[in-house]
Amino acid sequence: MNLTATMFHDNDAAREHLEAIRWADGVYCPHCGNTDGETIRKLAGKSTRPGLFQCNACREHFTVTVGTVMERSKIPLAKWVLGFHLYASSKKGMSAHQLHRMLGVTYKTAWFMAHRIREAMKEDVASSGPLGGEGKIVEADETYFGPKDTIKKRTIRGKPSNSSKRSIVALVERGGSVRSFHVERATKASVRDVLVRNADRKSTLMTDESNFYPITGKEFADHATVKHTGGEYVRYEADRIVHTNTIENVFSVFKRGMVGVYQHCGEAHLHRYLAEFDFRYNRRAALGVTDSERSDDLIRGTSGKRLTYLQTDQAGHA
Repeated sequence: MNLTATMFHDNDAAREHLEAIRWADGVYCPHCGNTDGETIRKLAGKSTRPGLFQCNACREHFTVTVGTVMERSKIPLAKWVLGFHLYASSKKGMSAHQLHRMLGVTYKTAWFMAHRIREAMKEDVASSGPLGGEGKIVEADETYFGPKDTIKKRTIRGKPSNSSKRSIVALVERGGSVRSFHVERATKASVRDVLVRNADRKSTLMTDESNFYPITGKEFADHATVKHTGGEYVRYEADRIVHTNTIENVFSVFKRGMVGVYQHCGEAHLHRYLAEFDFRYNRRAALGVTDSERSDDLIRGTSGKRLTYLQTDQAGHA
C-alpha cells in the first residue's frame, strides 16, 4: 500500500476508512447493540465533532472509535490507521521507538499505542475451533526466550536448564494457522493442556523426541517424531513427510523479531508479542493475504477490546 495515501495523513479520510471497515454491514450502536439504521442518526453542526452519531434507542452518542482499542485516545485517527498498517505489514514487528519516530508522537504514546494494537491482534481461539482434523498434520514444539545472562548455571540430568527463561509452547497446522502460548513452565502437564485444548485429536501430531509428547501423542490419531539429537530433521515415508520444520520456522521469525527489533520484553507482555506474530503468520502472503487485507483485518479486531494504561507495565517497554 502507498504510504502517501490520504487516509494516512487526513483524519476525515481515516475516519471514513475505519467506518467502512467496522460498519461494513451498517452502523450499529456500541452501547446497546442497536442495528436499526433508522434509529441511528449522524449529528451535524459547527459545534459537533466529526463522525458523531446518536442512537435513539439508548440516547447515547458514539463515534467509530467507541468500543475499540482507540476509545478515548487523543491520537489523530490518521496516525492510528498508519500504525495499524505498519504493524500489519512488518514481518518482524516494529519497535515503539521506530513508531514514535514515524508517527511523530512521544515514545510513551507510541509504546502504549503499540500494546493496544497488539491487543487488537489477539484472536479468539475459543470460537475458531481447534487446529487440524482428520487427515491433517499438527506440529508442536516448545522453546525458551529471555536474556542470555539470566540463564542459571546449573544442569538437570546433565543438560542445561532453561528454568530461568520464559517457556513458550506452540502448535501449527501444516499449511494453516499457528497458536503460541506463554506457559509458566513447560512440563508434560502444561504441554498436554495446550495440545488438547487447541488441536483436534483426529490430527496426526508431529514433534521432536522430547519426553513431553509420547503419552499425550497417544491421544491423537497418530504421533510421529523426528530425532534431532541423532541428526534427523526430516524423514520421508510412503504417505507423508515427518518433520517439525514448520513450527521451528515460526519460532525463528519470532526470535529474530524479538532480538533484532524489540530487544527487550517484560514477561507480563510476552503473550501480546506472541499474539502479534501469530496474527501476521495466520494472514501471511503465502496464504494470499495482502498487507492491505491484513491491516483491514486488524482494524476489525479492534472492536470489543479495551486496554488502559494502568493495565500495562512500563517494565515491558520495547
